[in-house]
Amino acid sequence: MKTMLKSFGQNLPCPACGRVHDLLYAKPLTPLEGFQFDEAVAQVFPDMIQRSVPGYTTILHMIGVFTRRFAQAESRCYDLGCSLGAVTLSMRENIEHGGCRIVAVDNSMAMVERCRVMLERNDRGVPVDLVCSDIEDVAIVDASIVVLNFTLQFIPLCARSMLLSRIYEGLRPGGVLVLSEKIRFHDSARLSFQSEMHHAFKKSMGYSELEISQKRAALEKVLLPESLEEHGERLLMAGFRDHHVWFQCFNFVSLMARK
Repeated sequence: MKTMLKSFGQNLPCPACGRVHDLLYAKPLTPLEGFQFDEAVAQVFPDMIQRSVPGYTTILHMIGVFTRRFAQAESRCYDLGCSLGAVTLSMRENIEHGGCRIVAVDNSMAMVERCRVMLERNDRGVPVDLVCSDIEDVAIVDASIVVLNFTLQFIPLCARSMLLSRIYEGLRPGGVLVLSEKIRFHDSARLSFQSEMHHAFKKSMGYSELEISQKRAALEKVLLPESLEEHGERLLMAGFRDHHVWFQCFNFVSLMARK
C-alpha cells in the first residue's frame, strides 16, 4: 500500500478510491506550523481522516443510526465542526420525520466551500443551513440531535464547559449529543499501549515515520485531548442525565449523552 500511496502527486486522486492522497507531511517541513484546516488540508481531508482515525467509517454509519432513532419531527439537527459534510450527509440520509433542518457549522471557509459542493451533489431533500462560523457563536435552538465529531478537542479548554451547557439547553427533552474525541490516559502503561497501536494503525495505512512524527507535532500545538473521565464529568455538569461510550478503538472514542 505504501508504494502505491507515494506514487500519486498531492493533487491527483487515487484511481482506486477517488480520494486525493494526503502527502502534506511527506517531506521535512521547517518551520513546522500548527495544524490548520486550510485549503491544503481540505483538499486531502477525506483521505487524511480515513487513514488517521481508526473506525471512522463505523462512526459515520452509527451517527446515521442515532439520527434515525433520535431525530424528532419539526426539529433541528446540528453538525458542529462539519468539515466536508460527512456527518451531515449521514444525518440527512437517515432523517425520517418531516419538518427537520440540519445546521452544519464550520469556521474554515475552505471546508465550508467544499462542503457546499458535496451537499449539492447529494441532495436528499432535507434542507441544510451551512454556516461558516465558530461553533461557540452559533445558537443551539430546538435541537433533537447534536454531533461534535472530533471537534471539541480543538476548542480551548476554558470554553468547553460553556459550549456543552449551551448544547444541553438547546436540546429538546429526549434529545441527544454524539461526542467523538481523541482521548488521553492518566495511566502510563495504557497511554503507551494505546499510542503505540495508533501509531501502528497509521503505518498500516501507508504513512511514513516522518509523516506520523510531523503531523503529531503539528497537532499537538492545537489539539488538546482529555481523559474519558474528564469528558464524563463535564457532560454531567452540563446537565445530561446519562452518557454511554458506544465506540472505542485505541485512543479514539465516541459517546452518546441524553437530555
